Amino acid sequence: MVENNLFKNGDWVQGKSRDGELIHGFVETVSDNREIVKVNVVESDNEKVVGKSIWIPSKWTEKLPDLEISNETHLLALIDLALLSKDETWFMELSGKLESIKIHPKISARKSEVLIPGNRIAKL
Repeated sequence: MVENNLFKNGDWVQGKSRDGELIHGFVETVSDNREIVKVNVVESDNEKVVGKSIWIPSKWTEKLPDLEISNETHLLALIDLALLSKDETWFMELSGKLESIKIHPKISARKSEVLIPGNRIAKL
């Protein structure tokens, strides 16, 4: 098995479904034998599978590189997403990054975007 296909829960992946549809999403479950993964689809050329979880062979998927987000606006949007998904671990991780940006503002990206009150998820 290719090392790139050693997935774990939460990994962002892209690949093809059994029907040949292009998918982009995150891993929810990895089978015991690691040959198939359950992916929550966030983007696809078939709109009917967006928002659903599908099982696909791990050899048809590719792990995407982790991105380092240091923009306060993006972190706030992700915090909203973590709250909606009730993912306490992710929420704590994102909150720590946000606090670090506030303590060390020179490290963070430009904060020229104006925050609009209300739901920040719409900005994603």
